[in-house]
Amino acid sequence: MKLSLRRSRAEVLPGVVGTVRLDRRTKNLTKRLVPGDIAVLDHVDLDRVSAEALVATQVAGVVNVAPSISGRYPNLGPEILAAAGIPLLDGVGEGAFALREGATVCLDGDTLYSVTRDGRVPVVTGTPQDIESIAHSMVEARAGLAVQLEAFAANTMEFLRRERDLLLDGIGVPELSTQLTGRHVLLVVRGYDYKQDLASLRPYIREYRPVLIGVDGGADALREEGYTPDMIVGDMDSVSDEVLCCGAEVVVHAYSDGHAPGLERVRGLGITPVVFPCAGTSEDAAMLLADESGASLIVAVGSHATLVEFLDKGRGGMASTFLTRLRVGSKLVDAKGVSRLYRSRIKMSSLVLLIVAAVLCLAVTIMVSDAGRTYVDLGVDRWHGLVHWVRSLRL
Repeated sequence: MKLSLRRSRAEVLPGVVGTVRLDRRTKNLTKRLVPGDIAVLDHVDLDRVSAEALVATQVAGVVNVAPSISGRYPNLGPEILAAAGIPLLDGVGEGAFALREGATVCLDGDTLYSVTRDGRVPVVTGTPQDIESIAHSMVEARAGLAVQLEAFAANTMEFLRRERDLLLDGIGVPELSTQLTGRHVLLVVRGYDYKQDLASLRPYIREYRPVLIGVDGGADALREEGYTPDMIVGDMDSVSDEVLCCGAEVVVHAYSDGHAPGLERVRGLGITPVVFPCAGTSEDAAMLLADESGASLIVAVGSHATLVEFLDKGRGGMASTFLTRLRVGSKLVDAKGVSRLYRSRIKMSSLVLLIVAAVLCLAVTIMVSDAGRTYVDLGVDRWHGLVHWVRSLRL
């Protein structure tokens, strides 16, 4: 009965009507969203990964407390939402979090309404974003790239100063029980195009059987594709309890001062983890572990490889990933390149013609050779004998 009432209100109200879900952390919010929900989040400079996750949940609309495009640099997220036809209401302010989780709301133009039995009540207003407004904001944001590049360079030098011993000499890298020496490592981050890359790498995984390392939610990504991770590295804020208990070696990423936010959770599951203090990201920690443990090759799935991706992540700490990639050097191969190399350019029709041609060549070879004709005659005689025997059984 409640469902029918909600549908009837949706039919008569203008705008987009749906159930509201709220969370300040986008990656936590996407875990609870279902098709038709309206997401309320607090995400300055909405990045590509977050936008793709929102699109994948098939939300009806997105309401951002913060500006989705601050102008610091041309971030990629808003364009992805607009291309998917998902309305985006920007910069509505903290009042949106006064809504009750699960309430019915209506997103119409520049206003988010709370839907009641008596109609709709305005809650917050903001700036509706569309393809034209986003394109205009992108032009202005590109002017801020120089400032962001300078900040990125400063963060890089600061990380190098603080983590010089770790980066140059591997001091502080813990010992692992998982054997990596001389083996390939497949390191999975739930980042750009990770699903497509994992699907394309199936032949590589079958042939080389690399050590599978999931970085936080990357461990769940491996399980979704039918694999069991050998190791899980991260601060454990986006990996499920089920995957943590799959038998993989768990390495908790801690801050440089030794504080590890995910340590209590892991121990609460009865797991004794390895703790790795590292000022960089969990992605950096996993790469350094693989390199110092003797891996012969590191194939990175979903990681950040280009300057645009570093900036789009929106964290000063991404400078550490840049330096870590320099440290790992020639061992590191990006999965996007590997997956493209594994893509077959042979058309199915060409493959069928090749097989038919091979069969015809084999048949001609058999017919023109004395030994071949002998075997054919022998086969024909045996076939006739078999047919005669079956007929005699029927009689």
